[in-house]
Amino acid sequence: MTSELGVRISKAFSRFDPEPIAAASLGQVHAAALRDGRMVVVKVQRPNIAKQIAEDFEVLTEIAEFLDTRTEVGKRHRFLNILEEFRITIQQELNYEREAQNLIALGNNLKEFELIHVPQPVADYSTRRVLTMDYVEGLKITKLGPLARLEMKGGPLAEELFKAYLKQVLVDGLFHADPHPGNVFITGDERIALLDLGMVGRVTPGMQDNLLKLLLALSEGKSEQVADIVIQISQTAEDFDAVEFRRRIGQLIALRQDQGLQNLNVGKSVLEVTKNAADNGLYVPSELTLLGKTLLQLDEVGKILDPTFDPNASIRRNVSELMTRRMRKQATQGSALSSLLEMKDFISGLPSRVNRFMDTINNSELEVKVRALDAKTVMEGLQKIANRITAGIVLAALIMGASTLMQTETRFQIFGYPGLAILCFLGAAAGGFWLVISIFIHDHERRKKPPRS
Repeated sequence: MTSELGVRISKAFSRFDPEPIAAASLGQVHAAALRDGRMVVVKVQRPNIAKQIAEDFEVLTEIAEFLDTRTEVGKRHRFLNILEEFRITIQQELNYEREAQNLIALGNNLKEFELIHVPQPVADYSTRRVLTMDYVEGLKITKLGPLARLEMKGGPLAEELFKAYLKQVLVDGLFHADPHPGNVFITGDERIALLDLGMVGRVTPGMQDNLLKLLLALSEGKSEQVADIVIQISQTAEDFDAVEFRRRIGQLIALRQDQGLQNLNVGKSVLEVTKNAADNGLYVPSELTLLGKTLLQLDEVGKILDPTFDPNASIRRNVSELMTRRMRKQATQGSALSSLLEMKDFISGLPSRVNRFMDTINNSELEVKVRALDAKTVMEGLQKIANRITAGIVLAALIMGASTLMQTETRFQIFGYPGLAILCFLGAAAGGFWLVISIFIHDHERRKKPPRS
């Protein structure tokens, strides 16, 4: 630790407890005080832990490659991709400078929430393997006794926490991805402190829109929308079975509705949706899986704070505000200027494009290409139309010719009229009758045929 900070511990801290107050596989945490009396905690990484983890990942990579190439489960779930994402996450957790940056970013993003506290790092005493940050005086949420929970206003805390996470995911695009009860403290002034920001999730603006629609569809029990959104944001395998996937999602949502939407565990539902997707040949994005895990832990924390807390109702209460904030964030000065520049380019280039189009028409160079899905069927239809038009013209000619012949006196007569004219009339009547009957028969047969799939 001395080599990391570049100074003796006695020079940097007025007090440093050698006994750790918390320990984990990657490091341990010590209580300390700065020279100015500020209480802090110092997170120290275990020696050689990075090398040990790298060796472990080499072994896991060989196992994942074997499963992906030799087993159906591996081909469907892509264990090597999952392992790679996990490796990146562990590497980020090993870099305490990145965690310090996450603390600062999350603190700024959540400063509007009065009941949420994010401890800030001490930059001068933080390195890649040592992190010094504010000391949080309080208890883990799991250490609260029944009496303390009764006296605490758990409902507002749960609502504030859930709203803060929705903002992180759907507005900021950066969220604390490990809010298990051990990382959530209740401070002495009854606020929620979020600890251990080594694992964070990042969401792109496009994915934020889809996640917002997915959470809304889940909270309202709309299985068709849930299936459509998951299919839209996922990659499909060759054996993807859309019908079976939709059927399973419908069963899942129906089962949750039978339990009551107020009892719906949003995080568990998201994870079950991702599992069903993988089972049916869909490769869901990692953001969705990480969001499901985060919401699962968040649901657990919410139930500890307030057993009657309904996360689905919280989503519906806050969605309007979240959408408004997303629109405001997207409508920045930069995006407005970008849109104006694109409009300027379009307007300035419009006259030249119109001139080229008009020159093409004037020079008889305009070509229109029509791609028929079934050329044979189209040609048969056109031929039938042409035949009917030709028949109509012939019948009209017979009628016109009969009318002219009626004015000519001939020896051959029928019913006292010129015989040739009467024959033309009878031929036209028979032809017209045949044409009408054929049209009705054709239309009736077409209605009886089943539609093509």
